[in-house]
Amino acid sequence: MQKKLIALAVASLASGAAFAQTNVTMYGIADAAYVYGSGGDNDFSGVQSGMLSGSRLGFRGEEALGNGLKAVFTLEYSLDIDGNKGVGYSDTEGGLNARQQFVGLASNWGTVALGRQYAPGYQATVNNDPFAGATFSPTSFLTAGAGNSISPGSPARWNNAATFTSNNYSGFSFKGIYAFGEYAPTNTLDLNNGEDNIWDDGAWGLGANYANGPINIDAVYQSRMYRRTNATSLATTYPGVDRTNNANGGDTDEWYIGGSFDLKFVKLMASYQDQSDNNNARSAASNPVTGALAPRFPNNDNSTWTVGAVIPIMSSSNIHLGYAELDMDQGGGAYDGKSQSFAAAFTHNLSKRTTLYAGYVWVDNDNDSIGAAPVKGLGVRDDDNNTFLAGVRHTF
Repeated sequence: MQKKLIALAVASLASGAAFAQTNVTMYGIADAAYVYGSGGDNDFSGVQSGMLSGSRLGFRGEEALGNGLKAVFTLEYSLDIDGNKGVGYSDTEGGLNARQQFVGLASNWGTVALGRQYAPGYQATVNNDPFAGATFSPTSFLTAGAGNSISPGSPARWNNAATFTSNNYSGFSFKGIYAFGEYAPTNTLDLNNGEDNIWDDGAWGLGANYANGPINIDAVYQSRMYRRTNATSLATTYPGVDRTNNANGGDTDEWYIGGSFDLKFVKLMASYQDQSDNNNARSAASNPVTGALAPRFPNNDNSTWTVGAVIPIMSSSNIHLGYAELDMDQGGGAYDGKSQSFAAAFTHNLSKRTTLYAGYVWVDNDNDSIGAAPVKGLGVRDDDNNTFLAGVRHTF
């Protein structure tokens, strides 16, 4: 009996030691605002979830494995707290979509992880945006509307991804990502010059950050390879269309540089990014069977520049100011115009976890612009739109 009690005590201690090495945290954000907007003949009035920060529920944890090695994981899901529509990767009824979900190993060198993860462009754009990537930020809705993956929103989250994120070395840190397309081409949808290629529809990116004292600098390069955009419809209408010379299924390459400088009484920010899209057809392609010409799909080239400032008021409030300009260049396509936006916001921290906020966003769209707006349905070409909002964010 005594031996059994001793064995039970030892097992209990061992179990307690293993449990002590494991740390799991539940966290989240609940954010909602009243939004009123007008643009052209369109108006909007209603409650919107996640205007300052996307509403979410997440779990993250780690387990010490010894010798500085740890197992890590994150499971984080978006929430639409004003209704029940998903707002993450897909727009489906259900109210819960993955923002990020991955598992990996962390060491003294850095972290290797597998799953749905942020590309380097996400954190870079958040770092140098006066609204920290808020939904109403001009940086957010302009880059997303232009089809960029360097963005503080959903386009920066990549499926089927493997990443390496370095530890911080005297202010320097680095991140690399590769997202597998997991796409098996067919004879009519081959994208790599007619050859089956496991890299079709994949993407990769590299990012570097320097943060030391008042200075922050980010540089990013990302590429989406042999994309399938428009390939299905093109093959259906024109089976057997020749895709050589990037007629369809080329790369989309992006780069970004941004920085901020904190003067204490004001934090200044600026960024510039460019997208070169070789994916879509720049000229009509002939159908080898019927001789008909396939439609000309314009490319999605564009550039965006931003400037902004955050002005602290005492210790609990901030004024946020930002301006961004998107210049589309589709090479004779429908969207060759400019969209420019100015936003101003006020945030007040009631506590470490609860923030009140209010904001105003003005957008002016050229006749050949994408018709941008911070709220769906308000964007009208050759017209401007105005949006007012006020809300509350609680983190836990």
